[in-house]
Amino acid sequence: MEKYIAVTKECREFLQKAFNTSKPTVWRALTFADRGGDSELACKIRRLAQLRGGMLMVVAHAMETIHDADDFMRQYFPNGVMLECDKKTGRIDIIKDGKSVKSYADVRLDCFSAIQAEAQKL
Repeated sequence: MEKYIAVTKECREFLQKAFNTSKPTVWRALTFADRGGDSELACKIRRLAQLRGGMLMVVAHAMETIHDADDFMRQYFPNGVMLECDKKTGRIDIIKDGKSVKSYADVRLDCFSAIQAEAQKL
């Protein structure tokens, strides 16, 4: 999943001066472009950017999410796949063409984005 820290032009310029570095270095830090491992400098740039009001943003595929009164959440993806989440039990089903193709039990919230990514790939 693509992510970046959104900041103003003024903030980017401030970060560049604060760390005595170049525009590309600040850009790479704010866009998490150094995938091979985060340098200490990139981490410091991101931390200061967020302290100065920068917002961590995540780029995700558009989907419709409905929270029903029956304690279910359903997400409808453009590829025709639906995630059906039972909020009482933590069970999640990936449903394609009306049939459950994969189920998960007792799902923790930190695992949810991986399940969403799997549904988007179907």
